[in-house]
Amino acid sequence: MSIPELFRCPISLDLFADPVTLSTGQTYDRASIEKWLGYGNSTCPVTMQRLHDKSLVPNHTLRHLIEQWFLTASIHGDGSVLMDPINSMDISLSELKRNLRLPTSTLTTKLETLRIIKVLSSESSVRQASLVQAGFFQLLLHVLFQAPVAHNAEVTELALDGVLNLLPSADLESLNMLRKESSLTQLVFLLDQSNVKIKTALCCLLETIAACSATQELCLMLGRRQRVLQILVSLLQQKSDAQASEAAVRAVCSLCSSEANRATAIREGAVDSLIAYLAGTGCAPRSRNRSAARALATLELLLGLEIGKRKMNKNPDAIATLVKMVFRVPSDQRGSEHAVGSLLLVCCDSATVRREAIDAGVLTKLLLLLQSQSSAQAKTKARALLKLLIPVIKKQVL
Repeated sequence: MSIPELFRCPISLDLFADPVTLSTGQTYDRASIEKWLGYGNSTCPVTMQRLHDKSLVPNHTLRHLIEQWFLTASIHGDGSVLMDPINSMDISLSELKRNLRLPTSTLTTKLETLRIIKVLSSESSVRQASLVQAGFFQLLLHVLFQAPVAHNAEVTELALDGVLNLLPSADLESLNMLRKESSLTQLVFLLDQSNVKIKTALCCLLETIAACSATQELCLMLGRRQRVLQILVSLLQQKSDAQASEAAVRAVCSLCSSEANRATAIREGAVDSLIAYLAGTGCAPRSRNRSAARALATLELLLGLEIGKRKMNKNPDAIATLVKMVFRVPSDQRGSEHAVGSLLLVCCDSATVRREAIDAGVLTKLLLLLQSQSSAQAKTKARALLKLLIPVIKKQVL
């Protein structure tokens, strides 16, 4: 077995002798990074970030892990390693857990530990399962939502990275710890006050909560927190960060899959925000277009409520935006179906809306859709909408 990548210096690729950490959070062997800086370089070798602070902080956590690893490893002259991987893993994980649990651990120690957990949790599904079995998923949730140190942005970012990495292997029942009032309050605080990166990661966590059957009560509790949906709707409109708005769309759509959350979402501006989001997908990257179908499906659900229709009718851009989504190139069958379905819902109750849809060019879009390879459901809705619009067209002709 080779030396674990975590224990190798990124510059020399040799086992760390004296691990030190730069201000960027990257760890190097002291001799290697001092040589790098001695050549006049002023950037971090891995991230290439400019170093405004060139101080080197000893990484005691990593040093201890390497020392303990040596207890169960035997390194030969050719670089090969004989070791008991299970005992070595147990020793290392125990050290990491102790660093996070001890209230006397310094902030530096906690950060070093969380960086190591982030690396370990991204290595493989086997390693993720080992970390989950050792209790790290629950421990990271505790760091995020119960421990005072979570107010440190870097701690929060690293802990969230670990949680999201472990989600595929975790028992999601553990997320129900957020039903505790203090933990839920902390989640709302982080969602409200943190930077965009943290908000984006929390959106991914909320999406998982809403989609999991084991956390449906928690999903309803989140929906009853008006501030949660206010923040998500605001983030959805984040034009400067496409990744954040994408994550917010997925979170809002997931929360709205629960019928009990829809009226609150509408009151907090979800209809207008989804319309604005869809209006911006026309020239957006493909990754954003992939979320358009989901946004349209959610909009159709919201329009099933009278309050949703009223909100839609007050939005001057709504009908034109939906008409554009009826038929697109390349074809988006699911999106087309939900766009037509949304128009059908609002056109049923209003002759004014029917005329507005016709003026926006919906007839051409519907005919193109009917001639395309779109789904049977989309075509059924398209025919129903045409049936509604034909009397209006006849009146205009006469």
